[in-house]
Formats: sequence, structure tokens, C-alpha cells
Amino acid sequence: MTDAGVPFRKMHGLGNDFVVVDTRTHPLALTDAQAARIADRRAGVGCDQLVTIEPPRPAYPGSAAFMGIRNADGGVVEACGNATRCVAHLLMDEAGAETVTLGTLAGPVVATRAADGLVRVDMGPARTDWAAIPLAEARDTLHVNLGVAPFSDAVAVSMGNPHVVAFVENAERVDLRGIGPVIEHHALFPNRVNAEVVSRRPDGTLRMRVWERGAGITRACGTGACAVAVAAIRRGLMLPGAVTVVLDGGPLVIDWAGGDAPVLMTGPVATAFTGHLNGSLLS
Repeated sequence: MTDAGVPFRKMHGLGNDFVVVDTRTHPLALTDAQAARIADRRAGVGCDQLVTIEPPRPAYPGSAAFMGIRNADGGVVEACGNATRCVAHLLMDEAGAETVTLGTLAGPVVATRAADGLVRVDMGPARTDWAAIPLAEARDTLHVNLGVAPFSDAVAVSMGNPHVVAFVENAERVDLRGIGPVIEHHALFPNRVNAEVVSRRPDGTLRMRVWERGAGITRACGTGACAVAVAAIRRGLMLPGAVTVVLDGGPLVIDWAGGDAPVLMTGPVATAFTGHLNGSLLS
């Protein structure tokens, strides 16, 4: 840490924004309260997630770094697809490489450069067993009734973090701000849950809106887009293969062949600005 404070980058993937801190060069042990203070959009820098690039951990041999993730409420979470693209982009530039492996609490992920400056991430296989998501009790994850419309016939999926997907006629008309907190804290999800509402467009794309646990409505969610594509293919609404998911911030391409095949996510990366965290945020 210098007199100016801890350096950071403000990055985003389709408007899902992050404060990225490289703790390999500036060690920083954050509390939940400090992370929430930094994420505050009025009194801090402001972000959906705070991301740390940490030294690689022995549990993930061959990884370039470990990626820590905290939601806007300061809580630690397992995975974030858009943040993975951002961090992978930085590390590939740093190493002059075309691919990089990152350790996360959800397991190792591999990212590669794609055409037109995009980044593709192998998110690993989707987890569809109730205990792996996890649910509080055994349920058919393809038809989950949460007792609240439109989540009365939803699909539960884990992409290293829990998601529940509701298919609706028009995603734009759902009161996500009202229903989101109810679903996030539903008793069926002991670790809380990310909630997506999805409608199929005439052009064959999927329109998705998301309520992220600990962050609220965000413009994009990479793991959410993966969960949506998996849910749509499992339901027979889309064929296995590439699916375009349109979020508030723009499209992601999700490719899944079904079963135990990895879920591949391709999308953009952007840096908004750089700066230093003032000591008042870290007190």
C-alpha cells in the first residue's frame, strides 16, 4: 500500500461491474464491512462485485492466480462469469498468453482469447442434482415450485453458485425488484439463490433479467446466462449448442452440448477507469 492507497481497476462485462484489486502486489485482507463500503455506489467506488487477484493456491495446480469474489453486500461468493472474463483478460495480457487457468471457490476455470477481443471461459459442467445446487430437500430440479409466480415451475441449476430460472411470456413485464428478494431468501435455498426470468424471442435468442443474491438487479450475470441456457436446453426450449442470451447490458453466447459437457461462455471485457482506494474505505 502506497501513500495514495491501494490501486484498483474498475472493469465490467456488459455493465456487470467490478472493483478489481491485485493483492499479489498489494496484500489486502478485506472484511465483509470493508468490501461492502468499497462497493457502495454513494460512499465508495461502487460495483456489483469486488474481485481480488490473489496468489495461486496449491489446490489448483497450474493456475495463474486465485480469484476471490465478494458481492456488493460484502459476502463471499463462489463464482462470477463476467468477472472471470475480466481477470482472465488481465492475466493473459500480463503473460502474453492466449489461455489462462484461474482458481475459484467453485473450482478451476480456463479462459481463452476469442475473436474480436472477446474472452471465452470454460465454466465446467452444470450441476443439476438437488444436493449439488444445493436445495434444502430433494426436489426435481427441472420443475421446482417455489409457490410464488412466476417461479411456480422453475429450473434450478448450479454453475458453481445457485440459480433458479423462471420461463415467462415476457421477461420485461416481471416485477423483478419486488419478487427478487423473496426468491433470493426462499427457504429451499440454504445459501440463498440468484433468480432469472427468461422469455424466448422470435429470433431464437433468450431475453434474461437477473436478481443477483447480495447485489440485486444487475445489468448482466455470466453464471446466470449459463444457467439460463442450460435450463432452456434441459426443458427442450432450445437445442444443444450455442445459445445467445440477451441481458440488460447486451448478449452473451453460451455453448452447451448437454449432459456432463462443459458450459462455454463468450463475451466482452472493458476497463472503465483506474484509481486508488482511500484509506477511509479500508478502516
